[in-house]
Amino acid sequence: MVTADDIGWFKRQFRTQTQAALAGTPFDLDMIVAIACQETGYIWAVLRKKELSLDRVLALCVGDTIDFRGPGKGRQAFPRNKEALVAEPNGQAMFDIARKALEDMAAFIPGYKDAVANPKKFCHGFGVFQRDLQFFKVDPDYFLQRRYETFADTLAQCLGELRRGLKKLGFESRTSLTDLEFAKVAIAYNTGGFNPAKGLKQGFFDGEKFYGERIFDYLELSRTVETGTALAPGRYVVVARGGLKLRGGPGTNFPSDRTLAAGTELTVVENDDHDPAWVRVDLEGDGLLDGYVFAGFLAPAEQHVAAREDVPEPA
Repeated sequence: MVTADDIGWFKRQFRTQTQAALAGTPFDLDMIVAIACQETGYIWAVLRKKELSLDRVLALCVGDTIDFRGPGKGRQAFPRNKEALVAEPNGQAMFDIARKALEDMAAFIPGYKDAVANPKKFCHGFGVFQRDLQFFKVDPDYFLQRRYETFADTLAQCLGELRRGLKKLGFESRTSLTDLEFAKVAIAYNTGGFNPAKGLKQGFFDGEKFYGERIFDYLELSRTVETGTALAPGRYVVVARGGLKLRGGPGTNFPSDRTLAAGTELTVVENDDHDPAWVRVDLEGDGLLDGYVFAGFLAPAEQHVAAREDVPEPA
């Protein structure tokens, strides 16, 4: 189950890109977080604690191995099974990608052990927001080129589906939505429609709650998670084990040509105006700006030195 700490991590990583993409829509950051939690939270909440790059975490956000088991049972949409997929143009190439994705993800998520044991099993859902392989027929390059591994691309597909949900509910002209209204849109996102008589009890049922109920719960939880507390200007030290990327702007969508090693001292000059989770830094102490780093992997230099001095020498 996704926790508030997991949501805080997700917001810190993807807030800048998400908020930029939401301009002109009635959606907000917490709504998108709720979709991410429901679709692949059980994956990225685990992977974020491993020593993996963010790009690798994104690439491993795949799932759904359910095949057709008869009329009304199991998967009904294309591709119902391996045979249906490989029969399509480039189907074998797609199967190879989907199978490898399953194997790679299952190495970290034990619940997929049985699926991996069956050589015909493969993933049907791709990306943080799980674009379904049924769209392979109309947009094969998205899957074959593995564009779902890029956050901006998987988010764009998510927003496209959410807009279709808005249309189904007659919300196209809305500039904002209540949390309950968004849960209804999310149900349409998941199922293709919304039945008012069923309320939130629609969509995938996990044995305890329906998709709509889970979305509403995650949305309410996300509303309670604050991130991006501003750092006071001053001296800090990098505490990321694998180093911290120096970027040209406040977000992971900005390029990086340098990684600052753990223990690197720097000066935080100011927090970004729009996203205080990112700070502008001076590496040389000469008052000139060198770029942006993610504030969550910085610690006050004085505290860091004190912590090191308190460690006893080996006997």
